[in-house]
Amino acid sequence: MTDGAQAWFLADGRRLHLNHGPIDLIVDAKGHGREAALKAAIERFRSVLSELAGELDLLRQPVGPDLNGPVARRMRAAVAPFAPVFVTPMAAVAGSVADEILGVMVAAGELNTAYVNNGGDVAFHIAQGEEMVAHIADGLSDRAVLRAGHEVRGIATSGWRGRSQSLGIADSVTVLAPTAAAADAAATLIANAVDLPGHPVIKRCPATEISPDSDLGARLVTVEVGPLGRRDIDRALAAGLAFAREVADKGLIRAARLSLQGHVRIAGEMPGLELQETERLDA
Repeated sequence: MTDGAQAWFLADGRRLHLNHGPIDLIVDAKGHGREAALKAAIERFRSVLSELAGELDLLRQPVGPDLNGPVARRMRAAVAPFAPVFVTPMAAVAGSVADEILGVMVAAGELNTAYVNNGGDVAFHIAQGEEMVAHIADGLSDRAVLRAGHEVRGIATSGWRGRSQSLGIADSVTVLAPTAAAADAAATLIANAVDLPGHPVIKRCPATEISPDSDLGARLVTVEVGPLGRRDIDRALAAGLAFAREVADKGLIRAARLSLQGHVRIAGEMPGLELQETERLDA
């Protein structure tokens, strides 16, 4: 590949790794069209970063004018329904890239299943009669079994411990949605809503102190959460759960799983969810 984009197969000889700057994808597919699909993914990936860089200033601002690139437009469309809550298209960047690459793969050849994993935000394709298993990576060993009829094609996770900055204190919020872009945006905002403003064991700092070009500017992001009592955990999760239910009721997501210090809440209907821990409360 050229222009700094790289592509190679991992040690298993099957999964394709695509990397360009901050974008790092793991891609795979099953079906007769697999070879064509992977070639299409490689070709499309070459220009994704440069397209985003050309509109980066607008992408770091709250939703405003229309954008030009297809990934940028996906990002804007994913966050727009959440207005007037503060959010920029960057909240959906990982999921939107995953959706874009998956789209060209499905168009290139007949596939039974396919996925594009962008740092844990995943877009996937499931043909009729097929299924895929999504493992929820927060140490609690939960998983969701997804099938064609579930109409879920995206999963994303956010939280203060993740690679992105968070205004809240959720260890993780995993969202299932019709697209990875929608799941990405919703996970970010639901994770922000799991919060205990002013609590003494929570440390925060301006986002720009960690990342000078952060789209969050001087807003305070979480950098440390000390041990919380059960009442505080319940209160923080209840705040996030209320927002997640609103989002699910609007049809923007199918389900959300909120986790804080070993306690979990579920909003919506998470298909095939298998809970491995005993102390859980469903919505």
